[in-house]
Amino acid sequence: MEDTKSKLQEGSAVESLTTTTYCVTGATGYIGSWLVKSLLQRGYRVHATVRNQAKTLHLLPLWGGGDRLRVFRADLHKEGSFNEAVQGCSGVFHVAASMEFEVPAKEDIDSYVRANVIEPAINGTLNLLKSCLKTPSVRRVVFTSSISTMTAKDSAGKWRSVVDESCQNPIDRVWKTKTGAWVYVLSKLLTEEAAFQFANENSIDLVSVITTTVAGPFLTSTVPTSVQVLLSPITGDSKFSRILSAVNSRMGSIALVHIEDICSAHIFLMEHDGAEGRYICSAHSSVISQLVDHLAKEHPFSNMQRLVEEEHGSVPSEISSKKLRDLGFNFKFGLEDIIHHTVSSCVDCGFLCPTVN
Repeated sequence: MEDTKSKLQEGSAVESLTTTTYCVTGATGYIGSWLVKSLLQRGYRVHATVRNQAKTLHLLPLWGGGDRLRVFRADLHKEGSFNEAVQGCSGVFHVAASMEFEVPAKEDIDSYVRANVIEPAINGTLNLLKSCLKTPSVRRVVFTSSISTMTAKDSAGKWRSVVDESCQNPIDRVWKTKTGAWVYVLSKLLTEEAAFQFANENSIDLVSVITTTVAGPFLTSTVPTSVQVLLSPITGDSKFSRILSAVNSRMGSIALVHIEDICSAHIFLMEHDGAEGRYICSAHSSVISQLVDHLAKEHPFSNMQRLVEEEHGSVPSEISSKKLRDLGFNFKFGLEDIIHHTVSSCVDCGFLCPTVN
């Protein structure tokens, strides 16, 4: 069947209408909402899953898509909740995840985190994969992972020259050190591990996208967490500054990717026959001082926070997307684009005050 092609209003992108349907979990989140938009712009049919359909009211006119978009209410914590949403889908993008960074002080904090954060996250992902297993049309699942699962330090605590997909953050080290955002780190590590184990045991084609700090414009009604982390040197928010410092301490630099590029990478990996395993998605990495200088240039602010850098004694580790690039993926946006689009969007929505020339 020939594709019907028409020009999109934005840019020179071409919309190719197809019968291919993809499911996107976590459709009201930062990546999820933009991924739904990206898929619809490319002409696909989309099944968007949400826990609360009221949160889609402001997104529906931004998404467009007409009858190519269906919204399903689904809860990761309920087995079978995704059965209807994945029916007829060629692939599933599992973007939904808890953004739990802090937990209340507890005497037995490890048990609390296992029971209230990690087990629900794992069970939720397995519930989705079980729905995919029941659906013959699903040929691949793309799982949204995080750079929090990676480390630039080897077992001896020495900086690696290159960080690739093999450089996972040891689970026992995270439990032991409990450094910044450790709850989120454990949740992503253990959920991804469980997902690959289940997929391997049940012959599900699973590919993982390791997202770095995602920034740029957003469709969500609130400023995404990753954007607030990136802008914490400007805002001075101590909670998000601690997260940025923790990432820098673990990686030696801050790796960034534009929201359009991370969504394009998800779609690219869904469709590429040769895709397998895990893929780091990083357009550019900057040492903290360079990042703060770029933020200050884009949005001068008198109380700019200067975060302390760790002494490398050598060139900081390269956070490498070589595996993704070697497959044929190209990034569209660089560091200056990412920061400019992020700051502009946050000024437009009132999160940042306009600068005075």
